[in-house]
Amino acid sequence: MADERIFTILHTNDFHNHLTNPQAKHIKSRKMEAGRDVLLVDAGDAISAGNIGVKIGGEPILELMNQTGYDMMTMGNREFHVSDRILRHKIGKAQFPILCSNIYYQSDSDETLPLQPYVIKTLPNGLRIAVIGVTVPMVTSKMAARILSAYLFYDPVKKIGELAAELRKDADVLIALTHIGLKEDQRLAAACQDLDLIIGGHSHVVLKEAQLIGTVPIVQAGWFGHYLGHVEMTVNQSGAHLLSSSLEDLRTFTESSNK
Repeated sequence: MADERIFTILHTNDFHNHLTNPQAKHIKSRKMEAGRDVLLVDAGDAISAGNIGVKIGGEPILELMNQTGYDMMTMGNREFHVSDRILRHKIGKAQFPILCSNIYYQSDSDETLPLQPYVIKTLPNGLRIAVIGVTVPMVTSKMAARILSAYLFYDPVKKIGELAAELRKDADVLIALTHIGLKEDQRLAAACQDLDLIIGGHSHVVLKEAQLIGTVPIVQAGWFGHYLGHVEMTVNQSGAHLLSSSLEDLRTFTESSNK
């Protein structure tokens, strides 16, 4: 790559259905202001239903996220359900990819998973951005709950490592979009230095600037829509590099949330 190309990532996490209409409009405007080479992503737990809960009419926040222009999100524990049918219903209103690479059917199934392991998105400037999703393992082969679940989970750190090795040749930038919490993000960064960025959720941590583990920056934007994360990265012959990371306070947008 002979030139240097810059792109922007806007990120949120753990809305728990607390995205307001004014916040959504502001986030959409920030995406438009960022130009064409921008991704808007969420790191999970957007909805309010509990881990085994479900809203009969579906989750309205996903419709609001559609309108806002989200490009993708990772599945949080709140989006998960042990029932394949109910999981599909919980995430059904999303018109953008929902990612989770460490989930699998625990028995043979002709069904296609309702989640994508990753997305490779080519920006207008030609950069190929690979985003891999993982979430906290909700049901494993060692848990009694496995008898009720259509799904089991792989270790997220191991799974990201495997996919990163596969995708490196196809992407200029490797991003992990995770819902595993900061401590696990730190473990992931230490184990997979091939990643260029980790965007996290689940632990509701406010990282006002990126935390570096080795060469891998980790970002997270709190909870309940209090903050919008801004990341600027550049890609040149030596790879992808963080230029800046910051949080924009959205708490002044106080219209009642989408309940």
